[in-house]
Amino acid sequence: MTKRHIAYLACSAALCGSLLGAAPATSSHGVLTVHPGESIQKAVDAAEPGDTVLVLAGTYHESVKVTTPGLTLRGMGPDTVLQPVKKSKKSKKAMKAMTGTKKTAVKSCAEMGNGICVIGAKKQPVEDVTIAHLTVTGFSRTGVMAVGTANLNVHGVAAVKNGQWGLAEERAVHSVYRNNVARNNGDAGIFLANSVTAEKGAVDTFGTVVEHNLLENNRIGVTVRRLRNLTVSDNSVTGNCAGVFVVGDENKPKAGNLTVADNQVVKNNKYCKKTARLSFLQGSGIVLTGAENTLVTGNTVTGNSGKSPLSGGVVVFKSFVGVTSDKNQVTRNKLSGNSPADLVNQEASKHGNAFKDNTCKKSKPAGLC
Repeated sequence: MTKRHIAYLACSAALCGSLLGAAPATSSHGVLTVHPGESIQKAVDAAEPGDTVLVLAGTYHESVKVTTPGLTLRGMGPDTVLQPVKKSKKSKKAMKAMTGTKKTAVKSCAEMGNGICVIGAKKQPVEDVTIAHLTVTGFSRTGVMAVGTANLNVHGVAAVKNGQWGLAEERAVHSVYRNNVARNNGDAGIFLANSVTAEKGAVDTFGTVVEHNLLENNRIGVTVRRLRNLTVSDNSVTGNCAGVFVVGDENKPKAGNLTVADNQVVKNNKYCKKTARLSFLQGSGIVLTGAENTLVTGNTVTGNSGKSPLSGGVVVFKSFVGVTSDKNQVTRNKLSGNSPADLVNQEASKHGNAFKDNTCKKSKPAGLC
């Protein structure tokens, strides 16, 4: 064993998690270190493209906005914690301290209830930003929110007990979400959309990847809304009201041309009440609604049980706004103990959805297993 291997094995988990795998600093790329009691935002504002802002272990009561391309915002692991500003007589002073030179922009992020915002312009996305190895918790909306990004990398982040989404993005391309934990968030653990507010057709993500994440006790584990060309794979999805949702609507093009593969989707049986757009949720493993040309393959889907219109192991569902699901392939999945059935196809046969080589016991209609 070489000295390099010995050093690697001997390093602490926190240090390895935060530093190994990072590109080494060059003469033009600096590291700005933030200690407890200091402002993360001030360091972010002072950073140049390609720099790393390294946040040491501690609890930081602030929201942070990133607009600098190539920036890495990195903690020391779960013990680097971002929480909302405490509401007290010192709140105004704390807000002022955290804003640095970009007061208005960062205040907007905080006022929206987000922990970390990565924001690009409509015609000029912010590129190559990395958010890694930290915890964001207790924010009224989203732990990490990205809007208008390209090549975003989010890994080793724990998004816990945020009011709406754990990790979320819109108008983003070629993102990677890997080795994160999203737990106990009010809506989706990971939420990916073309636009949060506008009614538009699905857009191409140019290969966004969501893989090796733990998604538990959220309303929905992963939501993919009005997007195309991405992969959701090798995630552990459990204890949510619904595991994985691929959502389209009446706009064109439809959501689809994407892959949901090799995920463990187990016992997503929490009850969530209905919303303006959806029935109540309980016991949904993987749901395709208003989607086309989606490949669902190699997943293990077990113990998802409920009486919602969307309950079941893998469910192909006609959209609540009347949009069909077409030409989707559900193949080579292992399904058991799902209710009302392991495979559920609510579309007419003429829409070309195919169920092949799955291991399961019960389907609706019969004959899909």
